[in-house]
Amino acid sequence: MKIDRGKIYSKIDELNNYLDELEKIKPADFKEYKDSIEKKRACERLLQISIETVIDVGNVLVSNLKLGIPSDEDELFDKLKHKKIISGKMEKILKDMKGFRNILVHKYGEVDDELAFENLDKLGDFEDFVGEVMSFVKKGD
Repeated sequence: MKIDRGKIYSKIDELNNYLDELEKIKPADFKEYKDSIEKKRACERLLQISIETVIDVGNVLVSNLKLGIPSDEDELFDKLKHKKIISGKMEKILKDMKGFRNILVHKYGEVDDELAFENLDKLGDFEDFVGEVMSFVKKGD
């Protein structure tokens, strides 16, 4: 089974660019986050597209490895864990990310500012995901 490393690397590069941008604009504290509607919206959007890029990476891997078409994103993450591409801990983190992305996209109620701000402190989870994926991809070299 051939992994399209170019596609994976491209998506990871895209993700890293979003995370760099987020780091640059991330407010220093919750008050700054809440008081700056522009920063708040920019952070929410960058979090959303970062999470969607993680899902894209997962879809590329599942497709390349012919693991079957997942019925939803939770099953996508299950397939990645089962194939030992990601850890069980990362699977839970990704499911939580996806849930937060759904809140951002569909605005179930209103987006909770505190929850959104808390997610800005979890940017390391994206780096951990990249690390797990890269470790798997490099095994094939």
